[in-house]
Amino acid sequence: MSWLLLVIAGLFEVAFAFCLGKVKTSVGTTSTLWFVAFLLCLFISMFLLVKATQHLPIGTAYAVWTGIGAVGTVLVGMVFFKEPTDFWRLFFIATLIMSIIGLKLVTKA
Repeated sequence: MSWLLLVIAGLFEVAFAFCLGKVKTSVGTTSTLWFVAFLLCLFISMFLLVKATQHLPIGTAYAVWTGIGAVGTVLVGMVFFKEPTDFWRLFFIATLIMSIIGLKLVTKA
């Protein structure tokens, strides 16, 4: 269950980064609504991270959480914000994914 909470926390980290990007590209009330969504996603992500660390080692949980956030945010940037998709970006995203999987495989919890 802790791993599931951690993955969901990481997905909410991606969501708050997406909202942050939308705040940057919007104006007025729309910008304010995206900012509120950012704060809500941030709170949920942190809350779930805290819950996950009650049963997982903090170093592993934090590394996996930031890894999911980093990979997800780069992919969101590529899809929604037209960021570059060159070979080296994709290569290093793949190495992050392998590292996250490796941490899951070597962690006993």
